Amino acid sequence: MFAAYLAVTLLASVTNGFAAVANLVGHDYPRSQADKMGLPHSTMRPFGVLLALGALGLLAGFAVPVLGALAAGGLVLYFLVAFGAHLRARDYHFGGWAMFFSLAVAALALNLSYHG
Repeated sequence: MFAAYLAVTLLASVTNGFAAVANLVGHDYPRSQADKMGLPHSTMRPFGVLLALGALGLLAGFAVPVLGALAAGGLVLYFLVAFGAHLRARDYHFGGWAMFFSLAVAALALNLSYHG
């Protein structure tokens, strides 16, 4: 059980960390997604900060399990809101979203099941 918890949490942390960096440095992909959603580019930095905090919180969860659970729960909420934004913009390409959302849900489930 610990191996699954470790692997999924590390994978979720790394992927969200990369997404955070992409948002923070102003990479083209997050900008194009903001354009599709009708969001101003100024929202990319706060989204990057939220993703970075989620990634760091997942890692902190190895030392303080409640922080990991809270971070994973926050990421689940973040991606549910993102799903709503995609639906509102009538963008039905959910491949990337599904990967990030699934990792956040799996990290939350494994944290809760491993730590009881």
